[in-house]
This record gives sequence, structure tokens and C-alpha cells, in this order.
Amino acid sequence: DQLLGIVVAKERPDLEEEKNKLIIQGAENKKKLKEIEDEILRVLSSSQGNILEDEEAVNILQSSKILSDEISEKQKISEETEAKIDEARAGYKPVAHHSSMLYFAVTDLANIDPMYQYSLRWFIDLFVRAIADSQQSDDLEVRLQLLNDHFTFFLYQNVCRSLFEKDKLLFAFLLCSRILESRGQIDPEEWMFLLTGGLGNVGDRPNPASEWLVDRGW
Repeated sequence: DQLLGIVVAKERPDLEEEKNKLIIQGAENKKKLKEIEDEILRVLSSSQGNILEDEEAVNILQSSKILSDEISEKQKISEETEAKIDEARAGYKPVAHHSSMLYFAVTDLANIDPMYQYSLRWFIDLFVRAIADSQQSDDLEVRLQLLNDHFTFFLYQNVCRSLFEKDKLLFAFLLCSRILESRGQIDPEEWMFLLTGGLGNVGDRPNPASEWLVDRGW
């Protein structure tokens, strides 16, 4: 959500500004409704005898009802507008998802060497720079692809500056595998076989090449 808010604020500042206004307006409307409810309860509790004969109380209740209806109508319109804005913001979710996946790939480097530590603030600063520097396009799908491609390479370049030479290829492999995994292009069984060498993963499956591979080897 944080990355989504950042990319929308940079790409569509009008949407983000309007959403923030609606959030504030919604909070104010709910506060006013609460005040109206409290006023109605005060009138009802303080009224003596038949409330219909209390002209002041009736006037307060009527004005409160009118104001409550107006606020409820405004709140309904605000919620409809906010839903449309959220739908437009959702168009940038692929970028947020891709960038989030890249961040966790970077944090995995600490498993290789504890020296490889990267803060979220540093990552976000790179993300903002990539948004500003990447190629523009009016087509949303094209723009999303441009953002993802540019940020991936930009991140790779900046991380590699802090890596030992022997770890750069491993980081490239880590990024590629994470990207393919996020796209569903890696078979889980094949991936596990690559990581473990097939140990404990054969189970009861029959030897697929018994004519040249002995069972012990399988």
C-alpha cells in the first residue's frame, strides 16, 4: 500500500489529492452526524411532558433531521467518488506488487552476507527516482511495463555497487528467479529440485528411465 500510494502520488497526483480530501471530508461528516445524534439525545432527555408540544424541541429535531439527511447524501456521494478513485488507483497495483517483490529480493541478500543491509527509506528513494527518470507513455499498460523495467535495472545497478564481485551473479539470479516466480513461470517442483538436488523429493514416483538409470541412482 505504501508503494502504491507513492507511485499514484507521482503518476496521478490529482487522484491522490482527491482521495485525501475525501478522507478528511468523510471524517468531518461522521463527526457532524455524531454531534447531531448527541443533540437529539439531549433534547429528548431534557424535554418534559409531551415533546410534540415543545416547539423549541420540535424545531431542533426537524433541523437536525434536515442536516442529517444532507450530510448522509454528501457521504454517499463521497463514498461513490472514492470507489471510482480506488478503481483508478488499482491500475498501478502491478507496479507496487513488482516493486514489493524486488524489495524482498534485496533483503534476502543478508542471508548471503550480514553486511548486505538495505533500508526501506533507501529503497523508496530509488523507487521515486526511477518513477521520475523512466520513459513516459500515455498508455497505462505500456507505462507500467516501462516503470517495472526501468526500476528493476536501476535497482540492480545500485545494489551491485555494494556487492562483492562474486555475489553479483547470484543477485542477478535471485532477481530473475523472484520475477519469474511472481509471474507463475517457475514450476514449484522443478524449483525445489534445483534448490535441494532432489533429496527427499522423489517419493514413490517410479524410475522414468529404468532402461539406463538404475533404481539406486534414481
